[in-house]
Amino acid sequence: MSAPRSSLRTAGVAVRAMLVLTVVLGIGYPLALLGAGQLALPAQANGSVVSVDGEPVGSALIGQSFADADGNPLPKWFQPRPSAAGDGYDGGASSGSNLGPENADLIAAIEERRAQVAEFDGVDPDEVPVDAVTASGSGLDPHISPVYALLQVDRVAQERGLAPDDVRALVESAIEAPDAGYLGDSRVNVLRLNVALQELDG
Repeated sequence: MSAPRSSLRTAGVAVRAMLVLTVVLGIGYPLALLGAGQLALPAQANGSVVSVDGEPVGSALIGQSFADADGNPLPKWFQPRPSAAGDGYDGGASSGSNLGPENADLIAAIEERRAQVAEFDGVDPDEVPVDAVTASGSGLDPHISPVYALLQVDRVAQERGLAPDDVRALVESAIEAPDAGYLGDSRVNVLRLNVALQELDG
């Protein structure tokens, strides 16, 4: 009789332990993390949503295209870097091109993009920065370099009938410093810049 009682007692302990751990680790711990995130970093915890007039227009963490229905870049907006994620900035297909630096297809794509950007922005191909012609590793990078943002100033200003100096000042005010002052490079969030541009344009 002792063996069945011992087995029942062991099973009871196991069931109670499972219930306690389910409550603590399956409910309590996630709720604690959720609460801490909402208190300490509410914007980041909720996806860093960018809104205009109370309507969400995107996330500051994920890039997006500023193009027409055919995929042609719209000249009145600052343009992001290329994306290899799905059809471009597809959050469900995050990926780089996975092509090595000596891959013939990648080299051809870069040269084609360089010529397109140079023509689009009215600059010499040698002035086109690297991030204007290469996708990020995730394909979702929302940032471009200050050099690429400033390269686009004249085109955006002309399309919107704004003073180039005003648009240039807007870009310069949108430059984000490296994290902690030294991690990474200075950068410009394209979505936030375009939202600020829309406000400048009234």
